[in-house]
Amino acid sequence: MSGTDGKSGARPLRLGPRSAAALALITTVGVVAFGWPLLADGDSAVTDHAADAPWLFAALLPLLVAVVVATIADAGMDAKAVAMLGVLAAVGAALRPLGAGTAGLEPMFFLMVLSGRVLGPGFGFVLGAVTMFASALLTGGVGPWMPFQMLSMAWFTMGAGLLPGPERLRGRGELLMLAGYGAVAAFAYGTVMNLQGWVLLQGIGTGIAFQPGEPVHENLVRFAAYCLATSMGWDLGRAALTVVLTLTVGGTLLKALRRATRRANFEAQVTFEGPAPEAQVTAEGPGTVRRPTGP
Repeated sequence: MSGTDGKSGARPLRLGPRSAAALALITTVGVVAFGWPLLADGDSAVTDHAADAPWLFAALLPLLVAVVVATIADAGMDAKAVAMLGVLAAVGAALRPLGAGTAGLEPMFFLMVLSGRVLGPGFGFVLGAVTMFASALLTGGVGPWMPFQMLSMAWFTMGAGLLPGPERLRGRGELLMLAGYGAVAAFAYGTVMNLQGWVLLQGIGTGIAFQPGEPVHENLVRFAAYCLATSMGWDLGRAALTVVLTLTVGGTLLKALRRATRRANFEAQVTFEGPAPEAQVTAEGPGTVRRPTGP
């Protein structure tokens, strides 16, 4: 019996066709959930996210299960991988209260970058969503924004798993790439979450408020002004902390995560090699012995 070696065992869980289809489906649902108020008619009874959050959460849970099942089918993710998912989600949830959201300083983001890098996009997507859900329960941050935070963090972590593979880039270059991704993705996370909160600002006589029924391009201009005025400082703090932690302790944590995946032996390809052919002795008569003809 033979399996993967140490180096191959450190590779992320691959994204197979079923995993990709499940991620595409849940991403489509998420994009529609975030963006539909921009396309809603001005006379629509509901043009914000306050009422659709429970429906999104109800749809999100079975879709996350579908991603896990698809990853199991495509990549051989087993009970050990699911256990690691739980451990990393618990650690990420515990890290979130340390910053308490002060000036956007949230150390859980750097852990999600490194975890997504090591464990792949499918695993990373589920990890991001589960971590945000667990942290919301831990900090009492349950509200209509929670399913949107789960989706945003899932995309954030998945993106790290889609970066060029570790066989192409290692060492300092890999850390610089992850730090750069963490900085850009931290701003992207804040921007996407702003879209959820911004549509709640209706009927306010300012140039940055959401105006239901207005042309999309005009509302997007208001949205850009809203992001600059309200969240730029928070996103900058989140990005800066992610970069600093990635460059200082990222190398050590990457080694620890890769060592854990090797010990869990994710995606081990097990093959059975038959024993060497033994001599088959067949008596055909007195003094007659047939020798094996194979190698």
